[in-house]
This record gives sequence, C-alpha cells and structure tokens, in this order.
Amino acid sequence: MLNALVNSFKIPDLKRKLLVTLGLLTIYRIGCYVPTPGIDGATLAEFFNRIAKTQGGTLFGIINMFSGGAMERLTIFALGIMPYISSSIILQLLTAVIPSLEKLAKEGRAGAEKINQYTRYGTVGLAVIQSFFIALWLENPSRFEGLRVVMYPGWGFRILTVLTLTTGTIFIMWLGEQIQERGIGNGISLVITAGIISRIPAAFHQLYILISPLNPVNRQIQPVTLLIMAALLVGVIFAVVLITQGQRKIPVQYARRVVGRKIFGGQSTYIPLKVDTAGVIAIIFAQSIILFPATLASFIPNPTFQRWAQGLVRGHLLYTAVYALLIVFFCYFYTAIVFNPVDLSENMKKYGGFIPGIRPGGSTAEFLDRVMVRITLAGALFVAFIAIFPDFLMAWLKVPYLVASFFGGTGILIIVGVMLDTIKQIESHLLMHHYEGFLRAGRIRGRR
Repeated sequence: MLNALVNSFKIPDLKRKLLVTLGLLTIYRIGCYVPTPGIDGATLAEFFNRIAKTQGGTLFGIINMFSGGAMERLTIFALGIMPYISSSIILQLLTAVIPSLEKLAKEGRAGAEKINQYTRYGTVGLAVIQSFFIALWLENPSRFEGLRVVMYPGWGFRILTVLTLTTGTIFIMWLGEQIQERGIGNGISLVITAGIISRIPAAFHQLYILISPLNPVNRQIQPVTLLIMAALLVGVIFAVVLITQGQRKIPVQYARRVVGRKIFGGQSTYIPLKVDTAGVIAIIFAQSIILFPATLASFIPNPTFQRWAQGLVRGHLLYTAVYALLIVFFCYFYTAIVFNPVDLSENMKKYGGFIPGIRPGGSTAEFLDRVMVRITLAGALFVAFIAIFPDFLMAWLKVPYLVASFFGGTGILIIVGVMLDTIKQIESHLLMHHYEGFLRAGRIRGRR
C-alpha cells in the first residue's frame, strides 16, 4: 500500500491531479474558519455545545456535520454544500415525474449539462432562502437562552448574511467542480468527506478525556471498553465496504445479428444490481424528516408541541423505531425512482438481449423488479442498522455522540463510499502506467 502511494507521485499526470485536489481541499478548510461579519462566534459555539450535550439534535446539526463544524462557528462556509445536495436530489426526483426533464436526461452529455445548470440555479435559490432564515434565527436572543449572538441586528445584517453565506456556498460548489475536472475523485463528495474527517481530532480529544491515561481517578472508559470499540469500528467498516460493493449480477445473453457481411452480438454480459442503491440519501431524507419537529420546536414556543417533539429526540425508543422505518421506506422510494425495470427490459429487447430462462419484455421487467425488491430489503435493513448503531453504542458504552457517530450513521457511509471511489480512480491510473495498485498485490498477469 505504501509502495502504491509512492508510485502515485511518480506519474506526472496523477501527481498533478492529487496536488490540485489536496490544494483545493485545503482552501475549503481554511474558509471554514473565516467568520461571517456581525456574529459573536464564541457565544454561538457555546449555544451549539449546549445542544450537543442534550443529545437531541436539529436540522442545524446535519448542516454542521456536512460543513465540517462551520455552522457552529457561522463562518462564510456555514451552509456548506447542503443546498447543492438538496437541489440535486430535487432535480433527480423531478426528472422521474416531469416528462420534459426525463427527455432532457436522455439526451446525453448536452442534457446532463443542462440539468447541471438547473441544479446550480436551484442551489443559489435554496442558499438565499436558508441564509435569510438563519439570519432571522440568529437575531432572536430568546432562542439562544438569553445569549446575544448578533451584535447589530437589522436589515443590514440580514442582507450581509445572505450575501456572505450564499457566496460561500457558490464558491464551495465551484471548488467541487474544479476538483471534478482537474483533480481526482468526485469533487462534491470529497468536500463533504473533508468536512466529516475534520471532526475526527475533536472526537479523539473527547475520547482521550474519557480514557484519562494520566489520571485514572477521572477515567470513564476502561481499556477493555476501548478494545471493544476498536473491534467494533473494524467490523463496521468491513460490513459497510461489503454492502457498498455488494451487487447481484444478472446474466444477459445477446443474440447474433447479421447486417450485410458483419456479425453483431453473440456475447454474454451481466446487469449489476446494487444491494444498496440509495446509500446515504435514504439516511439524509430520514434525518431531515425526523428532526424537523425538533427544529420547529425551537421556533414555536408552544408547550404542547414541544412535549410532542421531545418524543422524537435521539435517545427515545420512538425516535429509533420511526427513524429505522423511514430509512427502509426511503431506500425503496429512491430505488424505485432511479431504477426502472420496464425501460431496462425494453432496451434489452431492442438490442436482442435476454436473460436466460426469462421471456423478453414484460416477464423480464417482472423478474428484475422481483430481484430488486429482495436485494433492496437486505440493503435497507443494513443501512437502518448502521444509522441507529451509534445510538445503541451511546447507551451501551456511555460515550458522547461525537465519538459514537464514527461507528455508524451518515458519516461512515460517506467516508467509506467516497474513499473507495477515489482509490479506484487512483488504481486505474497506476495500472494504466504498469504500477501495482492499492487493491491488488503481486505482478499483473501478462506483464513482464
């Protein structure tokens, strides 16, 4: 593995891509510490610390995780890349229900660029709306338990906050696209992963305080518990890699066709059906819905509504059950949106392809749909387990959520998925230049 890492910097083109990617990610992390004008950052951080101790969480907690802690400091990158993610998900869902967008998506590269342009417009609109409501939220001291976060409230502060946060989101979106074009890996995904990984030092610091190796009197976690946590972390990563890469291969045979003097077809291939098609999107949808009542409760001072919202707070049995059911539902919902067995079977029939033992057309569509329903159940149950596993870990080992969150949930799925995708791209460059890769040891067959 170390040899593969060294070899990555021996290839000029790959070296340039890696340095560009690291440089742009460094710029992003520096921007996460540039404060928004008119904000008392220390007071805001104190308020977020109080929220974290309650182990409840709101939608602001999701934004804070994806922005790498920039939300709790309200820096120029406070919104992070969440508006872009929301806009792209909305466009993807609308593509399945609006015929004009569906037609545009089938036009190849030109259609994809047009949809990407619409996604950018949607990102700007969502960023303006979110930043405006965040400015209103910051101006009210009653929502911060008497703490004064904004030094000079008013329309001047609101307009400045909207311009600052929206510009920050647009700049992050541009950084992600530059990484995509000039660097290595998926730019937007790498920006999100960098934000999540940036929270690891804080988690290790909390874990060090709980272990207290120099002061056994204050020790809250025993060495045996630490070994159990390390074993669980390895097991969770192994399971996530297994399910993320897992797929059901459906064999497809293409009949021979004679066109003039040429013979086409006759080869065998397969359709890879992923076990976890929805991935982290199902968790994002479920989190957004289940945390919405708790977020509204911070805005609506109604005792009855607040008591009802407290039942859907992390740590309660109702929260865990509803959260798991929502994840399973959204796994099936998203899979139904992106996977169309009827179109797939029609395309196979059009080019002379068939699944051995299955009639082309309607029977093929029914077979693919039946297989997808079964494997999606396994993927959905696994994603639901990974999402609620940090809650069980908190209750069992008595560790804070910041530490437990790296044993499951959205963060671990994103980190593992993005790292696998990036390593595969580096691997392809290494193999193309006759170097050994990360994922395979030994000499490549057929090469001397």
